[in-house]
Amino acid sequence: MKRFYALSALALTLPLLLTGCDNAAKISPDQQTGSDPKLPPAQNFLLPPMQVPSGTPWKTGETPKVAAGLKIEKMADGFMHPRQITVLPNGDVLVVEANSPPGVTSKPKELIMGLVQKASGKAGPGGNRITLLRNVSGDGKTWEKHIFLENLHSPFGVQLIGDQLYVANADGLMRYHYESGATHITDPGTELADLPGGPINHHWTKSLLASPDGSKLYVGIGSNSNITENGIQAEYRRADILEVDVASGASRIFASGLRNPTGLQWEPQSGKLWAIVNERDEIGADLVPDYMTSVQEHGFYGWPYSYYGQHVDERVSPQRPDLVEKAIKPDYALSSHVAPLGLLFYTGNNLPAEYRGGAFVSEHGSWNRKPLNGYQVVYVAFKDGKPVGQPKPVVTGFLTDDQKEVRGLPVGLAMDKQGGLLIADDAGNTIWRVTAANSQ
Repeated sequence: MKRFYALSALALTLPLLLTGCDNAAKISPDQQTGSDPKLPPAQNFLLPPMQVPSGTPWKTGETPKVAAGLKIEKMADGFMHPRQITVLPNGDVLVVEANSPPGVTSKPKELIMGLVQKASGKAGPGGNRITLLRNVSGDGKTWEKHIFLENLHSPFGVQLIGDQLYVANADGLMRYHYESGATHITDPGTELADLPGGPINHHWTKSLLASPDGSKLYVGIGSNSNITENGIQAEYRRADILEVDVASGASRIFASGLRNPTGLQWEPQSGKLWAIVNERDEIGADLVPDYMTSVQEHGFYGWPYSYYGQHVDERVSPQRPDLVEKAIKPDYALSSHVAPLGLLFYTGNNLPAEYRGGAFVSEHGSWNRKPLNGYQVVYVAFKDGKPVGQPKPVVTGFLTDDQKEVRGLPVGLAMDKQGGLLIADDAGNTIWRVTAANSQ
């Protein structure tokens, strides 16, 4: 619990370093969601405006809040930064535990930003492991806990194809032999493909998704900077979605210009690949809206040269008008600085009908916007394979009403065998389970 308090003093004193920075939002989030978000002129700052609540553990018996018709329960706790959740065919649940790998802080701004963000509970070592949860009774309530796979390197994405388990570490894609029902993997694993890493690994999380036929793996690779300040050479094969051939390990860039594609999923009706993307910072509280979008093969989505189609980012040098011209506008804005990290198209029937056929998105929360934004799980309805309407808050209460304290930070999402919605809370070190209020 000490990690929650270690930097509280910094959170209180940092505003003195940022005097004169106007980080107040002028546009409400509902004006920056959907297919046509409102985009104000960009601003420039010597230091990025920052605001962060102090991290405070969940109190005994305390849980996040859920929308009417739902209930939430603690499924398991005691993790070390649970990030992603995968449900195996036999109903076992894999929980990926990780935090960022040791890295190089190259600029004073990066040092300040790192310290500020840790103040909300993001500090502390990750487990570098995968834990398995097993519900022996089949009722989705009582779960055994087993250490499943250890000695990983800041893992994030995980996928099972047949009897092979694939894990996306911060710098490589690993393959392990898996036997159904096993509670521990002893296979040392083999590397299928290397992934961009290095001493500067700005966006270290590597999301992972298997193709429906199991022949390919898609890996979301975040940029190595906010806006190429570490040099364009540091962005080799970054801000991309890579397609990896499972048989050979050969890879290619499937789509590019996606600053940090942290969640990948297949949309059930259209069969298209969708991603959630964390957009760029430091040009104002109202820029740039994070988004979710279908992903076209060979598509370019703007980063770093532009955002939301042809809105040019003047900070990038040299400019690339040829790329800006062909930049694809994202399908659906989620509003600015919500930091989406988890995406799930819900296909179950446990939750009420209003939550079926669309997507849940977990919003890890802002650190550079006033008032704060995100810190919740929302639901976006889909019609004919496309998002419609406004996001609906479904799981809230991670951030206190006065925005001064944060209890938890939602990341990975999954659906268990009973149709429950599972949420990885990486600051609260907990897995939450959401079901219909009248379910047993």
